[in-house]
Amino acid sequence: MTDPLIVVTRTAVVTTLTLNRPAAMNSLTTAMHGQLLAGLNQAAGDTSVRCVIITGSGRGFCAGQDLGDPLAAPGQDLGALVMTYYRPLVQRIRSMPVPVIAAVNGVAAGAGANLALCCDLVIAARSANFIQAFSKIGLVPDTGGSWLLPRLVGHARALGMALLGEKVSASDAERMGMIWQCVDDDVFSSTSAALAERLAGMPTRALVATREALEKAQGLDLDAALIMEAQQQSRFGLAHDYLEGVDAFRHKRAAVFTDR
Repeated sequence: MTDPLIVVTRTAVVTTLTLNRPAAMNSLTTAMHGQLLAGLNQAAGDTSVRCVIITGSGRGFCAGQDLGDPLAAPGQDLGALVMTYYRPLVQRIRSMPVPVIAAVNGVAAGAGANLALCCDLVIAARSANFIQAFSKIGLVPDTGGSWLLPRLVGHARALGMALLGEKVSASDAERMGMIWQCVDDDVFSSTSAALAERLAGMPTRALVATREALEKAQGLDLDAALIMEAQQQSRFGLAHDYLEGVDAFRHKRAAVFTDR
């Protein structure tokens, strides 16, 4: 039997999806896409799951598209590959009903870098780096990179990364706001797990709505954003988690959030 391309592990409330082609730096194949999307869909449909981690096995997080995959061969329509596999994957990550963490354990290049940036929070080992490798083979950023990068680091830095394809260290990525946190390698795994458990204990439905609100507000003027915020507060002010949070605050106890 061959090893699974995506290893799925569970704690009580956290699902971890590990890209598992370490000899190929976890570069993505169509079969791998299928297993990763299935793992995300399973976690989305399981109401006991309150956080998801995506990480890699071995020395790398993900080196991007496997250029040896038949659908990526010269002469093939790469747009069809993006539309059939990458677009659904990005849409699934961005619509997950729970927070998604990218735990970047090593190099994240090309589509692998942007796969990580699609997640809600990115935590990276200090030895990791990010590379917009597309220009090196005559392509443009995909997997949401053209949309994500300018929003994360600004136009000038995004264009520099995309044009030059140079390595960005995890510490530099944290400094410029591209990722949430860079941590030393020896505490990377424990810090990633602790972050997932922390998010799992928070009001999940409100966290997901926060993701959606921040994205939507980028296309709104201030007054429209204020109206959207009022609508969301009307919704969540009647929900269990708000009532539980207020009661816990008043009685100086730990809140138990259950909405999802």
